[in-house]
Amino acid sequence: MPPRITAVFALAILFCATTNLPAADPPAKPNIVFIMADDLGYGDLGCYGQKRIQTPHLDGMAREGTRFLQAYAGSTVCAPSRCCLMTGVHNGHARIRDNIPHGTFLHDDDITLAEVLKPAGYRTGAIGKWSLGVHGSQGKPNDQGFDDWFGHLDQDQAHFYYPHYLWDNDRIKLLRDNRAEKRGAYTHDLFTERALQFIEQSGDEPFFLYLAYTLPHWSDFPGNTPESLIVPSDAPYTNRSWPQVEKNYAAMITRMDRDVGAILALLKKQGLDDNTIVFFTSDNGPCATASQSHRPKYFNSRGPFQGQKRDLYEAGIRVPMIVRWPGHVPAGRESNQVWAFWDVMPTLAELAGVPAPESTDGISMAPAILGKPQKQQHEFLYWDYGHSRGNFMQAVRMGDWKGIRNGIDADIELYDLAVDPGEKQNLATEHAEIVQKIDQAMQDSFVETPAYPIVHPEDRKGR
Repeated sequence: MPPRITAVFALAILFCATTNLPAADPPAKPNIVFIMADDLGYGDLGCYGQKRIQTPHLDGMAREGTRFLQAYAGSTVCAPSRCCLMTGVHNGHARIRDNIPHGTFLHDDDITLAEVLKPAGYRTGAIGKWSLGVHGSQGKPNDQGFDDWFGHLDQDQAHFYYPHYLWDNDRIKLLRDNRAEKRGAYTHDLFTERALQFIEQSGDEPFFLYLAYTLPHWSDFPGNTPESLIVPSDAPYTNRSWPQVEKNYAAMITRMDRDVGAILALLKKQGLDDNTIVFFTSDNGPCATASQSHRPKYFNSRGPFQGQKRDLYEAGIRVPMIVRWPGHVPAGRESNQVWAFWDVMPTLAELAGVPAPESTDGISMAPAILGKPQKQQHEFLYWDYGHSRGNFMQAVRMGDWKGIRNGIDADIELYDLAVDPGEKQNLATEHAEIVQKIDQAMQDSFVETPAYPIVHPEDRKGR
């Protein structure tokens, strides 16, 4: 039997049954919807412990699917995290490893999720925040395998919810309702509308929709007033005695939850529900930057962890991950499988019945997602951040051990996440041999390039 036929046959066997669910013959090429929030904390959803922000549709998605408790973003900030997701490689040698330097974008020889799925006959769409290439570069979605694109190319523009324009494939779409300081076209609503259109136009061919929402990222609105988190209405929290910025933050999340519900409802209406696997996650941990922006501690956005966006502690990189596929992904299940964004590429490739690129650092998590034993595991996961700022940080997760180096010359901190997920007790002095292994993993994983050198603190002057 030819190797490719053998692989497809093996994939069919893999899907035949799932834990606690009746056996079902899975589609050879399921539709794939991958939804990603922006700066949503691990603890911001009801199904992950949130008590005050209402997320009924995502909580329902978790009840109908599997909720992963140890899933990790590609990085602790936006652009590199999206690069790891889209190209299937970890932060130590990805094309884009930080939000700076600006002008570092994907190249033609980078292989994206869309380019992996297109040979399997998938219609591909990207909507929302891209961050991996601007007009005139090689990194635009339409040049990276996407048939349809709508949203923000530029990461900085994505901070605004009432911009003057968005990109519609290779053309600018003017948002006239936002001219002259008007606020008539809210980008999040436009993204949802386009996502629904994409699904409605799916036809008979399988589709891959990458929906990168910008909620609940803070906005660069002048003055950083409570409107720094802009949403058309703070309902259903208008009458709460919360700071206005927190009402807005909660309303942004509930609005996004509403629209995830609309997408799931449309899949059912179109008869696509049993043939579509839906992922929901966040690009990194919760943000607290501007003086009057949302504070992660107000709603316990960090969950049980410490840190936030721009940290390599757990709250900066551990993210919610919900996967739903009726009849195939076990319903109401919690999984402690450890995985990261670079695992998405080989996972989707296996689900679609195509080979993953040899360049990926990832492992297919299809078995874990389908409730099967996940035999192949990572030796370790690696992250870094701050190449050009003089505060270069690295982190490695090796089994239940987590090592963090917060600075070029800093000692490695060591935590046992099995008993100390909040990373409060540094065990480095008691386990020197583990520290040594993690140090070696850090050295082996990082590849310095002209775009991403390690800048020492004494070299920061003039940058």
